[in-house]
Amino acid sequence: MTDVRGLCEPRFGAVREALEASLDEYDVGASVAVYLDGEPVVDIWGGYADAGRSIAWERDTLAGVNSTTKNMTALCALILADRGRLDLSAPVAAYWPEFAAAGKEDVLVRHVLSHTAGLPHLPGPTVVEDLYDWEKVTAGLAAQAPEWEPGTAAGYHALTFGFLVGEIVRRITGLGLGEFFAEEVAKPLGADFHIGLSRDHDHRVAPLIAPPSLTDEYDAGAPPGPDGVRRETTGAAIRVKDVNSVAWRRAQIPAVNGFGNARSVALVQSVLANGGTAGGVRLLSPRGCEPAWQEVFRGEDRILGTPMSWTAGYGKFGNTFGWGGWGGSLVASDPDSRMTVAYVMNQMIDRDRQEDNRGMEIIMAAYSGLR
Repeated sequence: MTDVRGLCEPRFGAVREALEASLDEYDVGASVAVYLDGEPVVDIWGGYADAGRSIAWERDTLAGVNSTTKNMTALCALILADRGRLDLSAPVAAYWPEFAAAGKEDVLVRHVLSHTAGLPHLPGPTVVEDLYDWEKVTAGLAAQAPEWEPGTAAGYHALTFGFLVGEIVRRITGLGLGEFFAEEVAKPLGADFHIGLSRDHDHRVAPLIAPPSLTDEYDAGAPPGPDGVRRETTGAAIRVKDVNSVAWRRAQIPAVNGFGNARSVALVQSVLANGGTAGGVRLLSPRGCEPAWQEVFRGEDRILGTPMSWTAGYGKFGNTFGWGGWGGSLVASDPDSRMTVAYVMNQMIDRDRQEDNRGMEIIMAAYSGLR
């Protein structure tokens, strides 16, 4: 059995067992964290940081979490809303005047956060390198017409979410999303999570590993598999080798290029499950947390092809809210239980070829600890 290290309170022993089982059967390396009342009750890791299984996954190992980054980007918007600097019911154009073009004058901030703005695709043909040009992407989105009447339908904004929310944040604060997150979230909490990674941290990164039987050409824009399951539609075919590149780490793509571990993901998101505080640090008021679990849209998601409940920045699943990333990472928060669970790994699973229950097994094990 793979050695798992770290903190795990006895009543959450099932979480340790779930990670051990996953490392033995599916994972190469991974970390898991559970925060309760804003404090860690589980903070464990194990396995290897490389496909060759020669470098141990350590306490401070980082991995790219893909769309789990959206949870962090959404939190930045909610912090500004709580401070009275952003009105979730205001038109986006109130902060970003150019955005009113092409019939978007009535697109509201909450439409952007809930994937109902009608802008799920990047403007024009796009290659990965285009994502590194913030001004080009945001100017294109400002000029683009919505694909449906905003607020009437949802369609997962896989990449555009980060540029849209990020530009709103930049117009208000003068800071890029990654800079705002670093200053206003990561620094006060002491959270080891980064949107745009500096070279100082490169040595700690566990590269993502393509699903078994696939190569690093595996991409997030592939067509649905034979079972009809859709992957994230982005408008740019992002491959595993792109996510592992230095250019990707340095860029600002705040829907998808965050780097962290389960501890940092759970710490940050536990703020919302714990009335606005974690580890004695307050980021929001209790009321400022509520948009994270208040439903904005319920119905079929045009991109994901499945029924969804979207809040202001999060997917809602029963009493929990959160989101996961391409390949398997995820975070889920339950404000009723004041619990947040996060799972970060390097071995990806192709959900079009096999079911990926790794994260859900961890979540269910965490709930068993509450009982």
